[in-house]
Amino acid sequence: MSRRQHVPWKAAGTASESEHSADDVVRETGWVFNNVTGEELSLADFVETGNNETAAYLTAFGLYTPELGADTIVEIGSGIGRMTASFTKMFSKVVACDLDAAFLERCRETVAQFGLPERLQTSHVTDGRTLELPDDSAGLVFSYITLQHCHHDDGLALVREAVRVAKPGGFVALNFRTWVPQDAVLWPAGKITRATWRLPRVGPKIAQMRLPARLGWQANRLSPDEVMSTVAPALTDVHIFRSPKRRAFHISGTTDDVFSGVHRSHWWLVAKVK
Repeated sequence: MSRRQHVPWKAAGTASESEHSADDVVRETGWVFNNVTGEELSLADFVETGNNETAAYLTAFGLYTPELGADTIVEIGSGIGRMTASFTKMFSKVVACDLDAAFLERCRETVAQFGLPERLQTSHVTDGRTLELPDDSAGLVFSYITLQHCHHDDGLALVREAVRVAKPGGFVALNFRTWVPQDAVLWPAGKITRATWRLPRVGPKIAQMRLPARLGWQANRLSPDEVMSTVAPALTDVHIFRSPKRRAFHISGTTDDVFSGVHRSHWWLVAKVK
């Protein structure tokens, strides 16, 4: 049985299968990935937002280098390819991973139109927590706005998987959501919303609605302490990137970094794998 937090992704994936054009997919389900709506949205616009963000994040993290560009990147949570198309122009091989097979099919179409499809491989994360990829196979493992939508334990499992898949001397760049004051309301509201997704017939329909989906998909809050306690022994040169609007986390063995592109409720783990 699939977990409740998987329901909106499955529902969005089903919706993406029923749309006739890629532009329709973006208008109906694109907000899942970048929270932008509008009847004038197009796949080209959607991909352009990914182009801008990939370059900005990798540059800020010191990971936009010729050495890494000649290697493989694994993207955990590719969706329909908003960032993936850009990655195929930046890396010699891209492995796009997602929970939903329909999203991966759309991802291949997006890359065929806007990227370099010969560099793309896709991998279905069937259980939501295991990457069916070899050990030590990637120079960089990257994930953005994905791990917060997993069950708590699945999120930590994917962090361990990211470290396993990265080569010794390779890197992980993983995005997380942590606690903010608004969560006093958002967290219980999200739990109630996720419960409605199990209702017969109406549950999947509720999951396709933007407000309930946004309330319910925030399935966990993972702190730097919690993540580091899981994988710290396998990492070196660990950086915690946060918003300038947020106080430093003060995690032992890590370097505190600030980047204006990080949302106040988010943080990034950027580290080298031993």
